[in-house]
Amino acid sequence: MSYEPTPRAALPQRQLSFAAIVGGLLAIIIVVGGIALRLEDEHQLKDWTETQAIPSVNVVVPAKEAPGGLLALPGRLEAFDSAPIYARVSGYLKSWRVDIGSQVKAGEELAVIDTPELDQQLNQAKADLSSAKADAALAKTTADRWQGLLDSDSVSRQEVDDRTQNYVAKQARVAAAQANVDRLVATKSFARIVAPFNGVITARDTDVGALINAGGGAGPQLFSVSSVDKLRLYVHVPQEDAPVMKSGGTATFTVPEYPGKSFMATVVGLADSVNAASGTTLVQLLVDNPGHLLLPGGFVNLHFVLPARAGALRVPASALIFDNKGLRLATVDGRDTIRFKSVAILQDLGNEVDIGSGLADSDRVIDTPPDGLVEGDHVQVISPGTKVAKHG
Repeated sequence: MSYEPTPRAALPQRQLSFAAIVGGLLAIIIVVGGIALRLEDEHQLKDWTETQAIPSVNVVVPAKEAPGGLLALPGRLEAFDSAPIYARVSGYLKSWRVDIGSQVKAGEELAVIDTPELDQQLNQAKADLSSAKADAALAKTTADRWQGLLDSDSVSRQEVDDRTQNYVAKQARVAAAQANVDRLVATKSFARIVAPFNGVITARDTDVGALINAGGGAGPQLFSVSSVDKLRLYVHVPQEDAPVMKSGGTATFTVPEYPGKSFMATVVGLADSVNAASGTTLVQLLVDNPGHLLLPGGFVNLHFVLPARAGALRVPASALIFDNKGLRLATVDGRDTIRFKSVAILQDLGNEVDIGSGLADSDRVIDTPPDGLVEGDHVQVISPGTKVAKHG
């Protein structure tokens, strides 16, 4: 039995064939892996693209029993009492004792008017009164004498009656003359101008030597007196808010001259009517003014705290949609799809609104809804239920 060795050339050829097979398998694995990886990337890209195509929205939960908010309105301060002082007699201003800013008491003298013509009229009236009294005294003596003659049948009854009637007429002339004197004395008292009530002088429009003409407001005023321990505050309230204004209610206000400082006012009167031109009703408030910090005629920024509206649901004003279908809100149902609801505003508070109808307290309302939303669209809710409409 003989043994024949394998030729050396056959061994390398067999090794090369094995290496080629292994290389081919590796190439196939690499190709298949690349294809699979690409397919997976394409699938992830598709999922990401589809996800990004769904709008992302923030939702808010309507607030129930939210405070009514603040009603800010401009107002005007007025003196509690204010009176322009006019002359009741003519003459020349003799002197004045007070100037603007002076505190005065009721009955305190403000000025004195020199009245030479009135003085002469008063002197004449007093002389007429003395003459009338003398005539009346003579008529009485005459009547008494003729009455005595009648008793002795020296004169007739008719003559006695004539003398008696003359005495009565003279007495009437005395009464008229006395009334004229009293009138002129009363008029003369107006030469002394006095304050009608406690207050402060807010204007002086005369000076010593000025010609004064008597008048009931037709001529220029001499002084102006205002009572400023308390002030009246007038504000025009919109008709829709008029029902919440009640006598005894309070409000706060600020004035430009005291930034950061707040004052209190109390409602004391309502006009109970609506101005047809402005659609507002006039409300009067009373303000205590210790130290006279507040000035009559000043502008104020008044704030009323409004009560909560029964049944109202509060949402941000940015959630409102107003288009050709009216006023609506976009809500998200349990399947994260869009549902539009037509609503009615009960109260506009600026950044927020109170909805009176069309909305349920369980609705999720989209805040600042993006353009292009349509009924039934699917949306992605960002942190659902965590953003709630603010109170106040």
